[in-house]
Amino acid sequence: MNDQKSEFVRGRGMNDQKSEFVRGSGMNDQWIEFAIRIQSIAQAGLQYGKDPYDRERYEELRQIAAEMLSLKTDIPTGKIFDLFCNESGYQTPKVDTRAAVFADGKILLVHENNGTWSLPGGWCDVDQSVASNTEKEVQEEAGFTVKSERIIAIQDWRKHNVTNYAYGVLKVFVLCQYESGEFEKNIETTEIGFFGKAELPTELAVEKCTKEQILMCFDSYENPDMATLFD
Repeated sequence: MNDQKSEFVRGRGMNDQKSEFVRGSGMNDQWIEFAIRIQSIAQAGLQYGKDPYDRERYEELRQIAAEMLSLKTDIPTGKIFDLFCNESGYQTPKVDTRAAVFADGKILLVHENNGTWSLPGGWCDVDQSVASNTEKEVQEEAGFTVKSERIIAIQDWRKHNVTNYAYGVLKVFVLCQYESGEFEKNIETTEIGFFGKAELPTELAVEKCTKEQILMCFDSYENPDMATLFD
């Protein structure tokens, strides 16, 4: 991505069929922060506002937010509106779950199709709990059946990860126990590997998990009484 401006790119998101916006290196770009906030206010107003004139103003605010992002990214306003302004109801953070699975003191990482490595995980589906979603993602990406044991940390994406979505994301890291299974070829990952602290690959999917977050999982695994971390 261009280091000189924040860009939104359409992709598969972290694990599913949704089209997502990823914010690049300009995480502190106030223009984009304003657009995100305006969209959030407009969405809440459309959900709870009753006066037709107010609702018209909220629709206009939503359109302005999309146009602001379009000016910053050179992506057509219509496409941004479809992807960025497509929800209803009060806007809340999305939840992303990440599994920490250990074997012989080494942690499981999955190799993404784009060549980077990450902890298995993805968006928490609407019909899943944190535990069940974590287990499901490991099954889909690594072929393993695991059991969620405890939450390592709950982190605000904006405070820990290199890139960001155009909305809030809470990342939940879950320590899991391996039960059975082996890797099976799938559409999301090409291989798996177990890595020690000193063996972590340099090509990490830092929008999903950073080296610091992986080492945090090691700390929790090695210290069973360690309290859950949260922002």
